[in-house]
Amino acid sequence: MKKSIKKIVSLTKRKGFVFPSSMIYGGFSSTYDFGPRGVMLKNKLKDSWWKEMTRRQSDVVGLDSSIIMNPDIWRASGHLSKGFADKLSECKECHKRFKDLEEDGESIKKCPECGGKLMEPRDFNLMMKTFVGPVESEAATAYLRAETCQGIFVNFKNVMDSMRVDLPFGIAQIGKSFRNEITPGNFIFRMREFEQMEMQWFCKQKEADDFFEKWLKRRFEWYERMGIDMSKLRKNEIGEKERAHYAQRQVDIEYEFPFGWGEIEGIHNRGDWDLSNHSEHGEEDFSVDGDYPWVIETSVGVERCFLAFLVDSYDELEEGRSSDADKKETVLRLHRKLSPTQVAVFPLIKKEEDLVKKAEKIFDDLKVDFDAIYDETGSIGKRYRRQDEVGTPLCVTVDFDSLEDDSVTLRERDSMDQIRVDIDDLKNVVDQFLKGADFHSLGEKV
Repeated sequence: MKKSIKKIVSLTKRKGFVFPSSMIYGGFSSTYDFGPRGVMLKNKLKDSWWKEMTRRQSDVVGLDSSIIMNPDIWRASGHLSKGFADKLSECKECHKRFKDLEEDGESIKKCPECGGKLMEPRDFNLMMKTFVGPVESEAATAYLRAETCQGIFVNFKNVMDSMRVDLPFGIAQIGKSFRNEITPGNFIFRMREFEQMEMQWFCKQKEADDFFEKWLKRRFEWYERMGIDMSKLRKNEIGEKERAHYAQRQVDIEYEFPFGWGEIEGIHNRGDWDLSNHSEHGEEDFSVDGDYPWVIETSVGVERCFLAFLVDSYDELEEGRSSDADKKETVLRLHRKLSPTQVAVFPLIKKEEDLVKKAEKIFDDLKVDFDAIYDETGSIGKRYRRQDEVGTPLCVTVDFDSLEDDSVTLRERDSMDQIRVDIDDLKNVVDQFLKGADFHSLGEKV
């Protein structure tokens, strides 16, 4: 099946994953709000990554650094130099700026918007500027961080001293970053406000190459465990001329989106660039035993990762999966650990009071431990399809037999198979399934 990004974007809005921001005011370019289901999916992605970094690995600790920091940090890191800029042409009339304006190898001289004269291309920095204090002056200029890792580097010694860690060790952080991108687009793939999951691994120079390979391998293993189609992932070794200014080596993990291959994570050998520069410009010596540690970085774009998992799980079935289906059906085959809703509870018939009471009691019990939803509207087939469309892996149906034997029907999303489970065992069955147990081993097939 050839996947359509337009259909996926439509689904995300219709089902409460992602909304265009500021819609009642006509929107705001390349900004998005994450709805109830989007928040749950994002949180589960971040939770899975955090556990991967801080529990499955040894000697990785966490940090949450400030978004606005001393601007000298960005001077030391190189972000206020030409190394973090786009070359743009500005229109003298409308003052809009454009990137890569060429036709048949020649630079375009007229503004594509108003026809005004374009000035010669010059560097425009991608840092988002703000002001700290009541007066907007050059002295009050500050910046929204362009990446989370600089907050890690300037806290290197704080973490090392307070946590009593020694090389090699890592610091992990999840947080917002901001870049004044000139050409954002492809839905949430490239935005000006985005979230990063970054881990900086500090080690000795002689160990850096081995740790680079280790972290690259582990990152691919995480994607595989989270159920992504590995044939849609590739590693792209970035050449010296295209690498970031700090990178000794750079490998991008790319996913094949409907609009083409796009980077979702970068693995970088940053050498001693960051710690040596902050030592030179700051008031702290970050050397360890006379040498600066080298840094291996894993940096994931949360929204890009979010989009990759959505695209990967999206499926359309030409024929309906239920007897009352009258059109093509959509299924989100999200990994059970990522599904926004883990279990849905239905009474077979809305008008049967005893079924409703029993279903509500089961729902109240399940929602304490799981992300659960209750639905009593429409036929049971339509309710199943509504949950399939948003990726819910399990549905519980309370029927007339439930009133007699205190058991329920449990239906699994991908196979559509059903088993019978005692209500007293239901919590344990759901828990075992979400932890990876085979569905058919958890009850008697219906």
